[in-house]
Amino acid sequence: MIDVHTWPTPNGHKVHIMLEECGLPYRVHAVDIGAGDQFKPEFLRLSPNNKIPAIVDPDGPDGKPISLFESGAILIYLAGKTGKFLPADIRGKYVALQWLMFQMGGVGPMLGQAHHFRIYAPEKIEYAINRYTNEAKRLYNVMDRRLGEARWFAGDEYSIADIAIFPWTRSHTNQGVDLADYPNFKRWFDTMAARPAVQRGMQVLAERRKPVTDEQARRNLFGDKQYERR
Repeated sequence: MIDVHTWPTPNGHKVHIMLEECGLPYRVHAVDIGAGDQFKPEFLRLSPNNKIPAIVDPDGPDGKPISLFESGAILIYLAGKTGKFLPADIRGKYVALQWLMFQMGGVGPMLGQAHHFRIYAPEKIEYAINRYTNEAKRLYNVMDRRLGEARWFAGDEYSIADIAIFPWTRSHTNQGVDLADYPNFKRWFDTMAARPAVQRGMQVLAERRKPVTDEQARRNLFGDKQYERR
């Protein structure tokens, strides 16, 4: 039984979906990032960067428990553990990994910034809104071009690249993006949203998700609490 320390965010949902797709048994431990649970010593021992998700697998690759943080690393680990959702052929494997890195280095950070400055920032900064909205649209265009060439990001095979990208694009409206402008991407998005394992993964802790309205939650998520030395 894999222990998953998580919250219903895009990075958390990536791992929830993967676990559902693989059919691995798992146990959910809620880490309420609005309440500051990510700064507790017991969580920092698992995730020193104080970010969700983290997992503990009692049956690691050497038969001993292993804990991992960083959602991309967790996806690669689970793919290796199960032999699923990462192409077995060398070329296909690296095609999938490059699109996973595209999500980790571009889609997640840039769409997150677009979302932040458009929705959560305490003041509306036109330069920041325009910069990150335009970057979001550029990234959707990159993805739309790729999905005009192939059914999935890795090619003909559904992979951890698809699993990683989907949760970050569910809030496309808040990112200033209209999916009608990206028909290849929309076809892929609708196909992803219809997968039963994706639907189950997106429901993990969904009832705990709530708008960020109180000042303490803002401090924990966006403010000075993030920058305290620990």
